[in-house]
Amino acid sequence: MSSLNEKKPLIEKLKNKYRLTISNEATFDEVLSIRLSRLNVFTVTGLFSVLLIVLVTLLIAFTPLREYIPGYPDGEMRRNIENNDILVDSLILELEKRDRFFQGVRNIVEGNDFDNVVQSASDSIVDPKYKNLSFTRTESDSLFRLDHEEDEKYNLTLEDAPKSRGLSNTHFFSPIKGMITNHFDSKSQHYGTDIVGGVNERISSVLDGTVIFSEWTLNTGYVIQIQHSNNLLSVYKHNSELLKKAGEHVKAGEAIALLGNSGELTSGPHLHFELWHNGQPLNPEDYIKF
Repeated sequence: MSSLNEKKPLIEKLKNKYRLTISNEATFDEVLSIRLSRLNVFTVTGLFSVLLIVLVTLLIAFTPLREYIPGYPDGEMRRNIENNDILVDSLILELEKRDRFFQGVRNIVEGNDFDNVVQSASDSIVDPKYKNLSFTRTESDSLFRLDHEEDEKYNLTLEDAPKSRGLSNTHFFSPIKGMITNHFDSKSQHYGTDIVGGVNERISSVLDGTVIFSEWTLNTGYVIQIQHSNNLLSVYKHNSELLKKAGEHVKAGEAIALLGNSGELTSGPHLHFELWHNGQPLNPEDYIKF
């Protein structure tokens, strides 16, 4: 009871009414008179302070004034951070695709199945109905492999065969029309034909196929490789710009790159074109009229 008696006078004091009067100093006429209490003053002052804090917070949070806060990035820095985040994310995805591609190629070469290939269903290279197939190497397969490797042991080049077996009826589209400056020569390990043309002239695919490589290399600049049917591979080097990405399907005659002078092993704008069949280099001039 004593504590209530002590608190009651304080509450009563807060509720006590006071009059604020403003008078004319010369005439002592009353200009303004306001009845106030301490509780009213504290309430109004508290509400005004809260409103002022909220307004200042909103003003800083939703206007360019926030950029003047020490340590807060400006608009240009935030844009750079966002762009770098997008580029890093894209780079990670491209690296994952590259790793999956090379893992698939490694499994094919080694004769393994695809259970250890980490890839999403959208870019899977295996038909789901063949996913559970297992590949085993029998004794007859091993003997056949040894016999075949022994027969091909000393077959270092196909230069003695003007037309590779099975390609005589294949119609190749010319990748570019121009003047040949360097011919195919397996002895000097020049496994392609150099053709000079106009700068930024379009380069076309020689056959229908799938792009398996489309990147920059130090020696040969921008390079694009296309896998065709019948175990054919076409290679286009020293381009100024690549128009297709790995994994894209192209048609014969479709533009895939622009003629350029990229890479360290080049002396001027030209296309270094290579044609491979079953892992062996072919002389492009035996099949294509440039």
